[in-house]
Amino acid sequence: MDHKNKSTRAPLYEALLAYRDSKQRSFHVPGHKNGQAYRHLVEQAEAGQPPVKDIVNEEHQHNGEIQTDAGGNVNGGIERSSSVEKHGADMRSGERLSAEGTRSEIGLVPDRSFLEMMEMDVTEITGTDDLHHPEGVIQEAQELAADCFGAEESFFLVGGSTAGNLSLLLTVCDEPNSIVLVQRNVHKSVIHGLMLAGARAVFLEPWVDHASGLAVMPSVETVQAAVQSYPEAKGVLVTLPNYYGMGADLTPIAEVCHAAGMPLLVDEAHGAHYGQHPELPVSALSCGADGVVQSTHKMLTAFTMGAMLHIQGPRLNRSLLRQRLAMVQSSSPSYPVMASLDLARRLLHVQGANTFTAGLAAVNAFKRGLAELPRFQLLQQEPPAGTAMPAGMSVSAAQQTREGLTAAAKPSAAGYTAQDPFKAVIYDGAGVLSGYGLQQQLEACGCVPEMSDERYVVLLFSLGSTVQDAQHLLQALHHISSANGHEQVQSNTESSHQLAKGSAHYISTWNNLQENTRYSEPISFTLQPIVDTDTVNVPIEESVGCRSAEMVVPYPPGIPLVYPGERLSPSMVTRIQLLRDEGAKFHGVSDASLQVLKVMKN
Repeated sequence: MDHKNKSTRAPLYEALLAYRDSKQRSFHVPGHKNGQAYRHLVEQAEAGQPPVKDIVNEEHQHNGEIQTDAGGNVNGGIERSSSVEKHGADMRSGERLSAEGTRSEIGLVPDRSFLEMMEMDVTEITGTDDLHHPEGVIQEAQELAADCFGAEESFFLVGGSTAGNLSLLLTVCDEPNSIVLVQRNVHKSVIHGLMLAGARAVFLEPWVDHASGLAVMPSVETVQAAVQSYPEAKGVLVTLPNYYGMGADLTPIAEVCHAAGMPLLVDEAHGAHYGQHPELPVSALSCGADGVVQSTHKMLTAFTMGAMLHIQGPRLNRSLLRQRLAMVQSSSPSYPVMASLDLARRLLHVQGANTFTAGLAAVNAFKRGLAELPRFQLLQQEPPAGTAMPAGMSVSAAQQTREGLTAAAKPSAAGYTAQDPFKAVIYDGAGVLSGYGLQQQLEACGCVPEMSDERYVVLLFSLGSTVQDAQHLLQALHHISSANGHEQVQSNTESSHQLAKGSAHYISTWNNLQENTRYSEPISFTLQPIVDTDTVNVPIEESVGCRSAEMVVPYPPGIPLVYPGERLSPSMVTRIQLLRDEGAKFHGVSDASLQVLKVMKN
């Protein structure tokens, strides 16, 4: 079979269809037996018949007996009609009358579409292969995925990108106290991986976009300095893109890592679609990353929890990686989830860039319409010096506060050079609604955003979005703007001043940077909990030089400022005090007011 014809196949999905159509009797798990446990209930419900509650047989079975009729048929003597009448069952409503005459939910009947999916919910049997030792359809499906996404080898993940991050860290950290260079603002699964590995992390400060105040990723200068200081590090791990779709070219960072003999690991959970269309940013693999984790369910078409791990190059021990994957993934993986990964890959293989045509048309229609609603602004890349802003777009007020940022926040102009067009990040230019408030009002209008923070709302479009979706969203924003228009009648100068005034607080929650340094000292992670008897509470102003016993996380956005075991520098304490005094909220600390901090005694 030639490459073109092979790419049109979805071998794992096709194997599940073949199993379903074979109508074989199941004498294996799962216990629902291809949905048979529910099928008769669904058929009864669709026929308008009430459910049968076999109370007589149930009572005898509790006594270790089975009743038969005169002909030897099991349960043949049960009077079904009287049973139904006695219990007042109502299959259509999913309720029944109890002996006291009150209604109670039974919820026995699943939707037929769910029942049909059960017919393909199988396990490792002849013809369906084994995720942890693939030799058949799963192996073929993973090879096709590697070809589609540009990897040498790809692995299906049924535990989301979390499973990929855990397995990568457990692979590179092949001995206790291994050092890994890690971007500070990472997903919690990375922290959990460090704990499981008993590793030491050198945290790299993220570059902060001065126009928006949003952390992106470490600059190449930061990575270079950390690599030179810790040449024994097992690898570098970064996150790209961030939740807002912001990123940059990873190629220079990959070159720094490889020159030092280190693998570059990338949590590309929100970038599974990258590199698949000219208007999309390039993928981490094409930039030279060695191990890349993608949440195929986030921006492509896989079921939730469906993700992939892509590998290339000689710097990762693939035999060990397979062992680690078997450790962190279920030995009974979901075949529907894996089949959805197979189908998501096939869609890209067959349609190519055209897969995204409709989705891009939808988000572009939204952006054009948004330009006609002056109240709501769109976050976008700041154009290079001397370049005019696009028509209809204005410079954000936050951009006007750039002079208030520290030099550490802007080490390089290349920190934010790529934006995912499917992530439309908006905010109330009038300063009336916070991001949280705007999200609530959008949801009241039937539009559910991806996320929000103190200022921004992230609207996630994808290949499945339509122009009708965009029109509904624009109507909702128009309604919101009209509904509280009286609250936002103010001059542009007043609006800009209001946003600029609040900008320092907002940006500071992202700017968790230490002056005069771009990375931390090694911080040990372990599964051993910190014992209270080994800690003491000290006033925050007296904590300089102490090792923190708790995590200090300004929220939003949730980037840890201090990790347990990390030594508190003067600049860190100063920033904690500043954030506290500005009214920022904190996660991870025992004293929410942050008058005192729990530190290690020794």
